[in-house]
Amino acid sequence: MASLHLQASLRNASVPRRQQLVASRISFARPLIHSVKFYDFHLQDSEAWDGRIRFIPSRSSCVTSATYHGSVMAEPAAKFAIVVAKFNSLVTKGLLEGALEVFESHGVAKENIDVAWVPGSFELPVVAKCMAKSGNYAGVVCIGAIIRGATTHYDAVVSAATSGVLGASTDTGVPVIFGVLTTDDLEQALDRTGGKVGNKGGEAALTAIETASVLSKLRSEEKAA
Repeated sequence: MASLHLQASLRNASVPRRQQLVASRISFARPLIHSVKFYDFHLQDSEAWDGRIRFIPSRSSCVTSATYHGSVMAEPAAKFAIVVAKFNSLVTKGLLEGALEVFESHGVAKENIDVAWVPGSFELPVVAKCMAKSGNYAGVVCIGAIIRGATTHYDAVVSAATSGVLGASTDTGVPVIFGVLTTDDLEQALDRTGGKVGNKGGEAALTAIETASVLSKLRSEEKAA
């Protein structure tokens, strides 16, 4: 509507008036940008879609007192544990091999890796929690494979394993990493055991190293319990 009004004004205006109208229109269309102070953050606001205002943090608001990142190389002498489910061993053995390979290639000596076998994924949390509580390990990796069947047993085991591993980690303050596959069929599981989707056991091991590293840095400065 505003555009039609401008066109009508231009048709009926003299040349100087047309130039004035065009100049004012261009000036109005330019985005409004200025700095504001909001809850101690310097923000930049600009005219956005539909005439609404979008707030964009300025660079100064991104400055923090300290930033911590975990290393993908394990700290010297750091020990890790792997708890592996025997059930679906065709899959879990491949995941274990991937985890061991990543641990060794990222600075963890073989003698600093302990492996404990349990009957199935349901039993992973209790053993992982007890090993984490010992204080001997920088991190614990849980490896298992839960493949969907024709019954609701799958959902029950997945729920128990997921919540159990999470609880083991939060209760002990030691990274307990969920390296359990939850797939619809065996083919999907094998794809994640060194197949076309990679090896999820190796990914879990790398997660354990990095999480343990950032926790160690925070604790060294008394910023984590």
